[in-house]
Amino acid sequence: MAQKTVVVGLSGGVDSSLTALLLKERGYRVIGLFMKNWEEEGPCQAEQDYLDVVSVCGQLDIPHYTVNFTKEYWEEVFSECLKEYEAGHTPNPDILCNREIKFKRFFNKAMELGADYLATGHYCRTQEGRLLRGLDSGKDQSYFLYAVNSEVLKRVLFPLGELNKSEVRAMAKCAGLKTAEKRDSTGICFIGKRNFKPFLSQFIAKKPGSFEKLSGEVVGVHEGVAFYTIGQRKGLDIGGAGQAWFVVGKDVKRNVVYVEQGSDHPALFKSTLQVLDASWVSTEPNFPLKCTAKVRYRSPDVACKIVKEKNQLRVLFDEPQRAITSRQAIVFYQGEECLGGGTIAV
Repeated sequence: MAQKTVVVGLSGGVDSSLTALLLKERGYRVIGLFMKNWEEEGPCQAEQDYLDVVSVCGQLDIPHYTVNFTKEYWEEVFSECLKEYEAGHTPNPDILCNREIKFKRFFNKAMELGADYLATGHYCRTQEGRLLRGLDSGKDQSYFLYAVNSEVLKRVLFPLGELNKSEVRAMAKCAGLKTAEKRDSTGICFIGKRNFKPFLSQFIAKKPGSFEKLSGEVVGVHEGVAFYTIGQRKGLDIGGAGQAWFVVGKDVKRNVVYVEQGSDHPALFKSTLQVLDASWVSTEPNFPLKCTAKVRYRSPDVACKIVKEKNQLRVLFDEPQRAITSRQAIVFYQGEECLGGGTIAV
């Protein structure tokens, strides 16, 4: 069989570096492709990441290229997220980035370069177009990929899906890769870890309003509904005795953030939600459907039933769930398989 070509999305981190090494060892013709999606004045992490990509490609003796999707990222990911924040919601830019940039524009660029496959350092697995959890439950990233179509997944390789993070570090160190002990990136996709409120306030003006209890009692002043999310505890700056305060709701029209005391306040729990923009990895399942779901990346799977009401999907949880947040993602599973997901509306 002729040698297959795989384009590896190289980020300058240990995961993508080892992905390239493993695929070369398996006999693929490997091409590295670095993606720049965010412009920033002065020295930035992207510059160091690119230098690390160059170093790793030199070590592995593979060619590398750079593609710039800054304009596309701004228009298709970041600006859409800003609209959601301004509307009082809490979007998930990582999922939007995977759907619109990594596995659409970046995937298409890889195919233009003559690739048979695209590969990334995500911790997940595929099987004939099905999306499966990564074996390392602590690193599994299938949650972020629910909106990637099965036809695309058939041409994507995830070599790290069978490995634990500790194994990845050890293998990279044994191979002498420069990125073996580099810290993992965190924060917003391609933007990195930021002090959230100051960063967001560069793009959204502060609009002070009232912190109110559900009874209507004013207990403080906030800086704008865009800067708070359901379940938030830190940064509320509300005094008084008693338990800690938590965000339990918002009224965008009145510019009010609702708060209550206690992490187990009843207003933080909901038994149902509506799903917007449902996306299925393969074909849409039959309803009603019993499965498990994640209402945020780090939350455990919870049992639920999905029903269809007038062409709208509604999720009914076996037990009430805490801090369900509008415009975050809910992702559905049956065992190891990720079926798909959608956007939360409450």
